[in-house]
Amino acid sequence: MKLQVQSIGNAYSEQLIDLILTIQQKEFNIPITVEDQPDLKQIESFYHEAGGNFWGAFIDGELVGSIALVKFDKRAGAIRKMFVKKEFRGRELNIAQILLDILIAFCRENGIDDLYLGTITVLKAAQRFYERNGFEKIKKENLPEHFPLMSADDIFYHLHID
Repeated sequence: MKLQVQSIGNAYSEQLIDLILTIQQKEFNIPITVEDQPDLKQIESFYHEAGGNFWGAFIDGELVGSIALVKFDKRAGAIRKMFVKKEFRGRELNIAQILLDILIAFCRENGIDDLYLGTITVLKAAQRFYERNGFEKIKKENLPEHFPLMSADDIFYHLHID
């Protein structure tokens, strides 16, 4: 099993939708649809063109994980679409960590100092993961003005990149 991470675009929309909706709807019963996430069909215009990026993690050609960066301010970005397929999670393969490290390296190279993200109360493992990586919980009202809010999110984090 060889892990490969690469920047992805619109050609991967269907695979991404399949990966993400399965996790959101079937695994965590989050009432969210593909219509609630139009960015999944417009990866290039939503992420790449604004100065962000979207990465996919592949094992033997299968998309097993994703992470995206929305650049919403000159020096600030939001993490979106951080998902790893259930059977590929955990410290053995370390896919989530590898994806986050790649995103943070991209931020450093592109002058993005502050990272924000929103998540959902039920996603406890995700919260522990972000906290282990130095993210600090912040109140919704302390988010930057231009932060791209997702309606389902109810917990927010910030990381200052040194």
